[in-house]
Amino acid sequence: MNFALAPRYIASTVIIAVAAWVLHSFIEALLAACVIAVASWPLYRAFAARLPRGVGRRTAPLVFTLLLTTFVLAPLMFTAAALLTEAQQTMLAFAAGDRKEMVPPSWLYELPVAGPTLAARYSTFAQPAALELWAERAEPGLFISWVRSLAQFTIRHVFIVLFTVFLLSFLYEYGESLSAALRRTLRLALGGRAERYLEVARDAVRASVTSMLFVGLFDGVLSWAAYAVAGVPQAAVWGAITGAFGLVPFLGYVAVLALALKLALQSAAAPAILTFLLGSLVLVCGDKLVRPVMARNGTHLPYVWGLMGCLGGFEVLGLVGLVIGPVALTVAREMLTEASLHLPAK
Repeated sequence: MNFALAPRYIASTVIIAVAAWVLHSFIEALLAACVIAVASWPLYRAFAARLPRGVGRRTAPLVFTLLLTTFVLAPLMFTAAALLTEAQQTMLAFAAGDRKEMVPPSWLYELPVAGPTLAARYSTFAQPAALELWAERAEPGLFISWVRSLAQFTIRHVFIVLFTVFLLSFLYEYGESLSAALRRTLRLALGGRAERYLEVARDAVRASVTSMLFVGLFDGVLSWAAYAVAGVPQAAVWGAITGAFGLVPFLGYVAVLALALKLALQSAAAPAILTFLLGSLVLVCGDKLVRPVMARNGTHLPYVWGLMGCLGGFEVLGLVGLVIGPVALTVAREMLTEASLHLPAK
């Protein structure tokens, strides 16, 4: 090592660390914008090529960003509104039922072994004003803390979405120059294999995003059909909710279970069971068949590794982690494979 260059390396490391610390609140938005830009770059190039020559340089990125934002955010906003509406209706139903005794569903008594016990427990909690009495006994600080956490969660994610849209337009406008600079930097750091790693990461990003979109559409459309067959009211709304939850592995079952419990409490035992079975079948097919098939050509990961990448990335980075996790494992796998090929033979 050239000790004359050591102060320069130390200073560069400190500056980069400080910059990363300053920008750490924007990491999720930056990663989300990069993922969307990489996944949609071929579409953006085709869109920009079809615009008239007189269009300004910034017009194409801005218009395409607005179109893509509308396409992506509209279903998510619809799902969020549907969830809020269902939550409000459920709370109103509980409040109305709290004024009078809520009779246990008839099917609860027919359950083997635990049926009578569960019905008696249900009757205990379903007495008039039971909910009001529970609210009076609850500690006010817990409720205030829960409301504050919900508000912070909402504000943070609105902030992430807004900055993602802003950064996305910037990436479309300067994407080619940024890509060239990244390639030069990685060549200096990794040598001739940098291009290969970039190709692997690009293909993995596009495959992961494609698999997410297909799984969401698959779960949403087929669960809508399944709920309609089971006679569920507002089957399209619950199909949209299931499709949005189905983006995250295993999270779609929460929507299916919530809908089944709602139907069961309304004394619709047969539709509840049919809804749970058909909804679970759709989610199993989406997670076990659609997701691996759509992501296989880009990530080249076994199912269990892809699943751990999705869940681990989601835990660390939220929704964008569903893509970053498998991409990180794919690039790491490529590096380890190449390193093993160059190990000296014994």
